[in-house]
Amino acid sequence: MKNIFVPGLTAVQREELESIAGSEEMRFHGLMDYDSLVKVTVVDFEKLLGEAREELGAFDGSVDAIIAHWDFPVSIIAPMLAAERGLPAPSLESLLKCEHKYWSRLEQLKSIPEVVPGFCAFDPFADDALDEISLEYPFWIKPVKAHSSDLGFMITNEDEFWDALEEIRSEIENVGDAFETVLERVDLPAELEELGGNACIAEQLVTGTQFAPEGSVAGGEFAVHGVFHMRKDEAGTSFDRLSYPTADVPAEVQERAIDVSRRFLEHIGFDNGCFNSEFMWDEETGALSLIEFNTRISQSHSEMFLKVDGVSNHQVAVAVALGRTPRMPDGKGEFDVAGQYMIFHDEDAVVTRVPGPEEIAEVEKRHPGTVVTLEIAPGDRLSQLPGQDSYRYRLGKIYLGAGDHAEMDEKYARILDELDFGFDEEEQ
Repeated sequence: MKNIFVPGLTAVQREELESIAGSEEMRFHGLMDYDSLVKVTVVDFEKLLGEAREELGAFDGSVDAIIAHWDFPVSIIAPMLAAERGLPAPSLESLLKCEHKYWSRLEQLKSIPEVVPGFCAFDPFADDALDEISLEYPFWIKPVKAHSSDLGFMITNEDEFWDALEEIRSEIENVGDAFETVLERVDLPAELEELGGNACIAEQLVTGTQFAPEGSVAGGEFAVHGVFHMRKDEAGTSFDRLSYPTADVPAEVQERAIDVSRRFLEHIGFDNGCFNSEFMWDEETGALSLIEFNTRISQSHSEMFLKVDGVSNHQVAVAVALGRTPRMPDGKGEFDVAGQYMIFHDEDAVVTRVPGPEEIAEVEKRHPGTVVTLEIAPGDRLSQLPGQDSYRYRLGKIYLGAGDHAEMDEKYARILDELDFGFDEEEQ
């Protein structure tokens, strides 16, 4: 019996893990809890790492694999713990060459320059921070490390820049200080030594169709097991849905992105880990731009793999973590297409009501193949929740399966109407 540890394991993820081949010979254990690792707003990396070590050390049995599917700090803690125990894991330096947004861009310029948009680093606390940016408007600014898209802003003029910087300055250290303690564990290139974990990056705005290959490198063998389409809302600022498999990106463009991913990961020496990479394809010009690399499977993709391929992508993550060659079935699931649709609220508010378990169960029963997960509770103020973007607030997600993409969109609209939320937008 193999003991597999999963930091921040949820009930939904446990079900997805139990779908993988050979799961009857595995025992899945949560390592620390979701609230401590994912829902936390201020990260104390050393404290979390110490608590995870202590919890593993107290386990009476073998620790055979540790997998991650959450962003920082889990994306660093899990492979560090695995490496300490001699289990397969990427090196810390290769992880940071993906996780540190500016360091990653520098390494991308060395290996895949044809897909790198314009960028530059800047100190968000500098009085002349705007003078450090060499890009023309519009551009994005974001910390070199943050929760999801938290503290990311599109800037079109000087006033917007200083307004965004005010918010960044007030919150960046919540994660940046913890990231700094990780950076101290490796030898940094000269370009990064003075920046620290609370630096920011400005990046050229790129537009088009966004998509994401997900794959792994196991024992030096690179492989991709799925490609996702990432669709934005009508305003073009927030992702409102993912779909699998992608129907809007030609095979040739997908192959270019996959080749770019392989070349970059080989360049930084990334091995014995999973990844997902995000690209933007401009259909008019044919230009392909790399957005970022994530050093894990995406937990957002798991349910969609299960619906289309019959098993979750945990099958790959577990195989890699056990030192085995990963294998994924193709099209063995119940549905031809699957999607993850966001549930958004556009204004800051205090949550007064969310659908209860029985209501959600009824919705899922009326629409077979549907899974509803909520990230809020009554009493929550939306703007104070971690991992939110700067434009609208995420309440949860709806996972769907269907025969085609049009049917799936219609199904989502019906389900959204059936979910009853309440908000107080006047309460301060």
